[in-house]
Amino acid sequence: MNTFHLEIAAPDGLVYDGDAYMVSARGTEGSLSVLAGHIPFVTALREGDCRVYRSANEEPRVGHASGGILTVSDSGVRILAADFAWREGEAAQ
Repeated sequence: MNTFHLEIAAPDGLVYDGDAYMVSARGTEGSLSVLAGHIPFVTALREGDCRVYRSANEEPRVGHASGGILTVSDSGVRILAADFAWREGEAAQ
């Protein structure tokens, strides 16, 4: 199973910094998912849920982003959110 490095940052600091199997978010052109090996990509995010899958066999951690930007590069994926909060019951990393 291939993974990539994922960072999620909000104005109050880094909310996730670790490996992920897949991340799903709501872009301005619709929902999107990123897996390891994705081509470099940049998109603005709309307000909506963000799902972080740490493995293919595990339930995702779900948070809510109030807009922002998602970038995919050779070094990983970074989400810079206008505001981000894990759903109730989701432990912070």
